[in-house]
Amino acid sequence: MLDFSMMGKRIKQRRKELNITQNQFAEMLQISNNHLSTIENGKGHTSMELFCQICVALNVNPDYLLSGQLHANDVPLNIQNMLQLCNEDDLAIVQNMVEFLISRHDTRSSES
Repeated sequence: MLDFSMMGKRIKQRRKELNITQNQFAEMLQISNNHLSTIENGKGHTSMELFCQICVALNVNPDYLLSGQLHANDVPLNIQNMLQLCNEDDLAIVQNMVEFLISRHDTRSSES
């Protein structure tokens, strides 16, 4: 069963991460501020079309809003959640850091 309260919290959190006010976001989605407020508070539901618009506007994948998870097997949920809030430039930096850590690990293994 969907947890609309948690989904609303994730929508609100991501909106704030992007420095978008509730009024601005409602205008972007072409809905009333009251409707957006009920969604963010978990008291209202969205149509599939509006849900897709929210995902696009917030640059998140639907799985994140629905369940709070990315589909990564061994990555802790808190890291997955934080990565979901990164923009493309940030993700490129994270990828470079992970590649560096892996190469550093590979170098240590070959020295043994």
